[in-house]
Amino acid sequence: MRLRSGVFAFCCLLVQALGVALFLRGFFPAQVRSRAGAPAGPPPEPPPPGSSSNWSKVPSPLFKKVVIVLIDALRDDFVFGSKGKQFMPHTTQLIERGTSHSFRAEAKPPTVTMPRIKALTTGSIPGFIDVVTNLNSPALLEDNVIWQAKTAGKRIIFYGDDTWVRLFPKHFVEYDGTTSFFVSDYTEVDDNVTRHLDNVLKREDWDLLILHYLGLDHIGHLSGPNSPLVGPKLSEMDKIIQKIHTALLSKLEGDATLPHLLVICGDHGMSDTGSHGGSSEGEVHTPLLFISSAFDRRSGPLEPPKLVQQTDLAVTLALGLGLPISRNSIGNLLLPVVQQRTMREQLRYLHLNGFQLSLLLQENMPTYEKDPGFEQFKMAEKSHGSWIKLYLEGNTSEVLINLGKKVLKQYLQALKILGSSLSNQVAQYDMYSMIVGTVIVLEVVLLLLLSIPKALSRRAEFEVPLSPLSSLLFYLMCLTLCAIHVVVCTSAESLCYFCNISWLTAVGVIMLISGLLCLILSALEKMFVNSKQPTKNPAASDSSWSELDVLILAGTIGHVSSLSASSFIEEEHQTWYFLINTLCLALCQEVCRHYFLARDGDLQLPFSVKPSPEEVKGTSHNKCNAELLPDDSKTGKVTTPETARGGSEMWMALATPWVILICCRLLRSLNQTGVQWAHRPDLGHWLTSSEHKAELSLLALVCLVMIFILVQRRCSLVSKIAMALGLLGVYSYRAAVGNVIFPWQQDSKDISKGIIEARFVYVFVLGIVFSGTKDLLKSQVLSTDSKIKFAGLWEIYSGLVLLAALLFRPHNLPVLVFCLLIQAMMTKYVWRPLEFDAAQVTIMHYWFGQAFFFFQGNSNGIASVDVSAGFVGLDNYVEIPAVFLTGFATYAGPLLWAIHLLCYLSSEVNRNPAAMGHGCFCYVLLRSIPVAVYIVLVTGLRYHLFIWSVFSPKLLYEGVHVFITAAVCMFFTAMDQNHSSRV
Repeated sequence: MRLRSGVFAFCCLLVQALGVALFLRGFFPAQVRSRAGAPAGPPPEPPPPGSSSNWSKVPSPLFKKVVIVLIDALRDDFVFGSKGKQFMPHTTQLIERGTSHSFRAEAKPPTVTMPRIKALTTGSIPGFIDVVTNLNSPALLEDNVIWQAKTAGKRIIFYGDDTWVRLFPKHFVEYDGTTSFFVSDYTEVDDNVTRHLDNVLKREDWDLLILHYLGLDHIGHLSGPNSPLVGPKLSEMDKIIQKIHTALLSKLEGDATLPHLLVICGDHGMSDTGSHGGSSEGEVHTPLLFISSAFDRRSGPLEPPKLVQQTDLAVTLALGLGLPISRNSIGNLLLPVVQQRTMREQLRYLHLNGFQLSLLLQENMPTYEKDPGFEQFKMAEKSHGSWIKLYLEGNTSEVLINLGKKVLKQYLQALKILGSSLSNQVAQYDMYSMIVGTVIVLEVVLLLLLSIPKALSRRAEFEVPLSPLSSLLFYLMCLTLCAIHVVVCTSAESLCYFCNISWLTAVGVIMLISGLLCLILSALEKMFVNSKQPTKNPAASDSSWSELDVLILAGTIGHVSSLSASSFIEEEHQTWYFLINTLCLALCQEVCRHYFLARDGDLQLPFSVKPSPEEVKGTSHNKCNAELLPDDSKTGKVTTPETARGGSEMWMALATPWVILICCRLLRSLNQTGVQWAHRPDLGHWLTSSEHKAELSLLALVCLVMIFILVQRRCSLVSKIAMALGLLGVYSYRAAVGNVIFPWQQDSKDISKGIIEARFVYVFVLGIVFSGTKDLLKSQVLSTDSKIKFAGLWEIYSGLVLLAALLFRPHNLPVLVFCLLIQAMMTKYVWRPLEFDAAQVTIMHYWFGQAFFFFQGNSNGIASVDVSAGFVGLDNYVEIPAVFLTGFATYAGPLLWAIHLLCYLSSEVNRNPAAMGHGCFCYVLLRSIPVAVYIVLVTGLRYHLFIWSVFSPKLLYEGVHVFITAAVCMFFTAMDQNHSSRV
């Protein structure tokens, strides 16, 4: 079967996407779970104490009413640091001299809202992949405090983030959910919670009140933790805490029953840039305060708050409310909260916690008896039995007190070790699914590498042999792999994902693996056979490697090799900055050699064979047509090296690499990214501060004008008008949300959500894209005119540029301007005059696309994803548009460079009909090699210390990039449908 290079590469990428998806499903492990189901059973039997005991009953509640105030993105230094003393005086007074216990709670990555709510309510550590489902939270089915409270007849009221409503449907007797995704709103989203307080605090018809405030998190996303809006928001939260605390104290005046409890916590913190999701100190450390009249008033010097785990809250709340501990909880009881109880009750609480942890350990670890925590717990149980015996005998001597303290210490040590052992169980991987996915990915990469000679030939076509798929080897491989599948799935203690899918699907995957292996063996056989035969056309093998080719190969290998080190992943932007700077210097050498050293006709085409005289004649003629298409269609002038060497174009060509170097250096100063230097001030921080709004407004205005100048030159008149109006709408939107100012705008009182302005821009984006799509369909169906195709592609590209201008933060608009400027200069003064072939141009586009991904301020950490871009122009959460806009804003750099590559190659088909196929194949190869190598590296480093904080986020980025590349390559394939007739 004969296939074009682009079609073959696209099919390979689809298969690789399947392998990547299977690997991701196996790599991100499932939670540590109890096998007994959701409801918790009766507490454990007591250690052998004596005859009379109440251990078979659920403990009595310690508190009558509990209020949980969860402030989204509340960093620990917002409460315990200077900001707390300045803006939260009442809370600070409670911490220093009140009846309270304060802790610093550590949240595990990913530090996003939905997994953190699960950790707070279940006491378990959600899987890392939960970050992907954060935008669409399903109902929480595992055992949790909220379910236990509802089952026990507790009346629960909730106000705040509607993620709780989706996680706990029908659990609340009263609720009012507010959307957590409209990040431009940081006032109404909290006012909607506070407006219920006065009424609900007067009532007695509730037992548990949960308040989830979102405004602080939204401020962080908009302008970071140092924003002037943070202080007033903290003061607002302090007044709310004071109101609740006062109301709870007043309820106790005429009530001699149980005390009330106020819990103040955060689900996660925020990074120095205002985002969250990663593992920096600001993101994982949150305050955890327990305030109750049951506690002793603090006296003496203030000690720094103790570091605890966020999962400890679920256990403490469960025992405080008199509820069973959640089966899947791995948290430890916070002993200071129950220290006012008797020693017998404290030991009972610790034993319940230890028994639950040991039971969970037994269900998840076959060798649980050898675990140090389990052995320590059994030892504590024996000591506890001895203490109970002395207690029941009425012994009140110092021996009983000392033994009680010893048992208490043993229990605490056992709980700590058991919790640590269970936390380590989260890193149990589905190795079978990972191996299957890795095999598919590696087979695809090997097949692509073996296909390079044919795929990059002049015809860009090759025969895909179907005979190996009907050979005996294929059937033997299928039978062998099916047998292995049966053995693995029937002998494994816990079924993996690949064992749980249908047999028909599993057999299909096995046949795919066998078919790929047979094709690889067939390609290897042909390669060895051809190497033994004499070459019929010596000229065909006379291909030369230039210095630029060696640089490109070395850079690609160097980048792939760097993925094995966590530091290089954290600072990957440095690798790409170095590569494009080196590329610019190499291009400077190539330009000088072209204009000053080379004689006419001496320039060779790298990666290709020397053309025949007929091809040279056709190339010269078609080259002129290609030159006319994008730049000189109006003047009709044809630029050649001979005429350019003495004119301005030669000097512009010589200056182009240096101009690009200057642009890249400016962009590096715009956004600090990575880990080591992310906290350092940069130009973006300076521009986004409130004192420099005028400078930011001027910069945004100049950038939007530059975008119009650089884009409109190849657009139709209608698209030019639409582009101008759309860019005006972009500025109006940013002014409406308060990022920039209009010249006549005196203050920011009229700040709105900018929904109308953003939708105004969307209309022009869709109009320009529709116009380009119409031209593309016309060129593909009714005509083969490459000018119409180029015009259609360019208009689609222009529409995407307008969309990027809308979604980018105002201080990031220079990134878009320099992207367009570099593309224009490289096209006119480097790629065409020097006649670089499609493979080299594709690699350069890929490199610049990766660099601009980091120029935007992105990193390999989840915290750098700008979620606010996904809700531009939306007045409520709509999943598909939000996901699309967030993904486009994140990968705008690689996407715009990929679409520009498509535009460039569509104008080159007159010179080289196989250019589109070559470009698609190289683009797929460049994306496939790093993914394959990284998957192998991550498998080997799966127990690395930084696997969840560094390697896992990068793996998610790589996986998403594969799927985006597949969409781009599908576009490549569609544009290459006229390849055969042209060849």
